[in-house]
Amino acid sequence: MVKQGEAEKNMNRETIRWATWVAILVASPALSMPAVTADTQDAFARLADRADEDRVRAEQDRARAEQDRARAEQDRARADQERARADQAYERGRDSIEREQWARAVEQFSNVIGDRAARADAAMYWRSYAFDKLNRQADALTSLAELMKSFPMSRWLSDAKALELQIRQRAGQPISPDAQADEDLKLLAIQGLMDSNPEQALPMLEKLLQGSGSPRLKTRALFVLAQSGSPRAQEVISRIARGGSNPDLQDKAIQYLGMTPSESNRQVLSEVYQSSGDINVKRQVLRAFMLSGDKVRVQNAAMTEKSPELRGEAVRQLGVMGARAELGSLYQKEQTVEVKRQLLRAMGVSGDAAHLIEVTNTETNPELLREAIRQIGVAGGGRTRDELPALYARMKDPTVKTAVIDALFIQNNADALVAMARKETDPTMKRRIVEKLSVMPAPAARNYMLELLEK
Repeated sequence: MVKQGEAEKNMNRETIRWATWVAILVASPALSMPAVTADTQDAFARLADRADEDRVRAEQDRARAEQDRARAEQDRARADQERARADQAYERGRDSIEREQWARAVEQFSNVIGDRAARADAAMYWRSYAFDKLNRQADALTSLAELMKSFPMSRWLSDAKALELQIRQRAGQPISPDAQADEDLKLLAIQGLMDSNPEQALPMLEKLLQGSGSPRLKTRALFVLAQSGSPRAQEVISRIARGGSNPDLQDKAIQYLGMTPSESNRQVLSEVYQSSGDINVKRQVLRAFMLSGDKVRVQNAAMTEKSPELRGEAVRQLGVMGARAELGSLYQKEQTVEVKRQLLRAMGVSGDAAHLIEVTNTETNPELLREAIRQIGVAGGGRTRDELPALYARMKDPTVKTAVIDALFIQNNADALVAMARKETDPTMKRRIVEKLSVMPAPAARNYMLELLEK
């Protein structure tokens, strides 16, 4: 045992000695190397094996990390798709409610509830409402109880309690599933009363908004309030816009505030935007700012909002408002590709051909370059009719040249396309131009088609 221990010590000393010589030799190749023993060779072989194992483990760790990142991206993509599907399913259910298709609404909202989507509480309320219209009061009460139990903090609770009370008051009595005509008459009477005695009509409208009426009835009641210059009416709308009712009615209140532009309404909208953490509410406020012509606040959101989604929404609204100078300035500062794409589309909507042409001369991202060219077609303008053919002649990338063809097609510029087709020597590109010309009603396009047939 002693001899074996001494042998291992000697081998370790030899290994250290050899490693030291290797290090010195790297620095001074002229030095001579010591004799290599068999034990030293075995030690280095084991060290090499361990190094290989470490490299393999490192590669495996990197591969696992890459797989984890890929799975995370897939999970995020699936979550986005699921949210989109849930939103679409919810909107289909709301459409069925509006059309009084109660059975279909029950089925569609049940699907939303089964998926436990973000709007499951709202779906439970509207399913209960549809059950009630179908004279299925027991099912309606069960659905409302499920809502109150599963979502004790839901903003739909007050509506749910009002509907529950109404159903229980009418228990055992036949219910007509079509009460829309009565609601219309009631609202018309209140609207007439608003003209003659607003102070008496306002409490009735507030009661309608807090009750279990249909979405159409509540929306119209809110619209009647929005037409009133009464401070109390404005107070009710502002309260609902701040979240004092269900989310669907809140969206309408925000919209009506934007449709009645005043500094007080804009201030309420600004407060709602700053205080809300709901992206949908913020999006509705940005649209209301656009309706009210509040370009300053929309531009401020486009510059300072951390969420790319909201920056993109602000950019779209600036495009509708024709804020060309603001869009050009924002494009120079923006770093996110998706938001820059929205900026280019907004430039197209606003007819800002000048900034779009400038982008085609400076943009290095191929995807954004193609988008800019397409939007030149949307923007139109006399100058672009010359710029686009020149850009086609200058560019070598087939995808960029195809974007120019698409832009000229959008402009219905058959003359330019015919001229390009006559000069084009690439069969593939020429075929793309001819495909566009073949569906254009312009005389130049028809004449060129005849010319091709005669060859």
